[in-house]
Amino acid sequence: MDQPPRPVMISRRPAEIEAAFETHHAAVLRAAYRITGNTTDAEDVLQTVFLRLLRRPADAPEMENVAAYLHRSAVNAALDLVRDRQTGKRVPLEPHGTYLAQEAAAAPDRQQETREMRDLIRRAIASLTPRTAEIFALHYFEGYSNPDIARMLGLTAASVAVTLHRTRARLQDEIRSFMGERQ
Repeated sequence: MDQPPRPVMISRRPAEIEAAFETHHAAVLRAAYRITGNTTDAEDVLQTVFLRLLRRPADAPEMENVAAYLHRSAVNAALDLVRDRQTGKRVPLEPHGTYLAQEAAAAPDRQQETREMRDLIRRAIASLTPRTAEIFALHYFEGYSNPDIARMLGLTAASVAVTLHRTRARLQDEIRSFMGERQ
C-alpha cells in the first residue's frame, strides 16, 4: 500500500534552496511570465519568490507541496508587480509572449488593437483578488483542469467552476465596454 508523500521541508540551508531552484525555477518563471508578459519582470518575480523562500522563518510549517507553494508565490508576486506598475509606467509586452494569437503580417491597426486588448486583459486580471487571479491563471494560462485546481488550492471543483464563470463574465463585460459595445 502506497504511503502518502512526506511533507518536504525547505529550510534556509543553501543546498535545499538550490535544489528547489533547480527543480522548480522554470515553472515559477513560466507562471510569472504568463501574468507579467515580460521576461525581465518574470525574472524579478523568480528572484523575489526564492528570496522569500530563503527568508522563511526557521519555525515555518513544513510544505506538503513545494511546487504548489512556489506556483502560488509566483502568481501572487507577479500580480503585485503588475498592480504596482499600473500606478506608474506601462508594462511592456514582448511580441513572442502573447496571450492572444497574432499574425506577424497583421495590419498595424490590428496589431495595436491586439496590444491594447492584452493590456486590458492584464489590467483586469491584476484587479482580481489574488485567489481569483490564481484560479484564472492556473486554468487559462497554465492549462489545469477545474478538479486539478481544486486539489491544488484545497477547494471544491464547483467553487473553481463558479469562480471561473464569474471571472469570464466580468472580463467579457470589460472587453465589450472596451470595444464600445452595449452590455
